[in-house]
Amino acid sequence: MGVNYGCNKVRFPSPVPVDSNLRLGVAVAEVEDVTGGVQVAFDMTFETEGSSKPSCVAQVVYRYFY
Repeated sequence: MGVNYGCNKVRFPSPVPVDSNLRLGVAVAEVEDVTGGVQVAFDMTFETEGSSKPSCVAQVVYRYFY
């Protein structure tokens, strides 16, 4: 079972125009043992096509239980 545990460090550096194409980049930032499973933090970057800045940068935390 997996649960979205929350978000850290959420920022919105630039707006997303209507009908824009987006791309998401994800990297594993941290893996930590917790009781009954693991907690994983992902660094996520949303990019808007044609923009020099990302539209959203966040760290999303999930917990996975066995």
